Amino acid sequence: SKETSAAPLESSFSKFGVITSSYLAVDSEGNSRGFGFVNFEEPDDARKAVEEMNGSELEGSKLFVSRAQKKSEREAQLRRQFEERKLKYADSNLYVKNLDESVDDEKLREIFTPFGSVVSSKLMKDGKDVSKGFGFVCFSTPEEAHKALTELNGRIVGSKPLYLALAQRKEIRAAQLQAQYAHRIAGRGAQ
Repeated sequence: SKETSAAPLESSFSKFGVITSSYLAVDSEGNSRGFGFVNFEEPDDARKAVEEMNGSELEGSKLFVSRAQKKSEREAQLRRQFEERKLKYADSNLYVKNLDESVDDEKLREIFTPFGSVVSSKLMKDGKDVSKGFGFVCFSTPEEAHKALTELNGRIVGSKPLYLALAQRKEIRAAQLQAQYAHRIAGRGAQ
């Protein structure tokens, strides 16, 4: 909300224990940046506040409440979560290319939804927000991804046949291309 004082935070959190300090982050115009801090005298009071207030609403906004973390701690946690997610969805993420110009983000998701639960879909665009003709669609299970791959590969969408493959991590794809290139070069030398 536009509230610029920590008073609503304090009044909502004071029921958990003695607050030693509170802070609401504001921008250069004095508008709330959407986050703040509440420091309790007792660690147990802070734990109770996290358990009860996380996911609740304050002035129409859903709250995310957690223990304050150092930036390095938070970044390490986000990196871990990102790596875990990459591994979890490794066999459920499809690379889609040869997309017709008429396909936007919404249409991309629409094409794949009949095959299962789409966790995410992303149409890749250039700096001018124009489609690059390829994207990624991630399903909740490898089985759903395989079904979409089997049924949609080669299907005409707009005026072009779709090309689908399991998405590969950049480093794996680069290693494969390097190996193929080395194999071709070695093959030429044998002539």
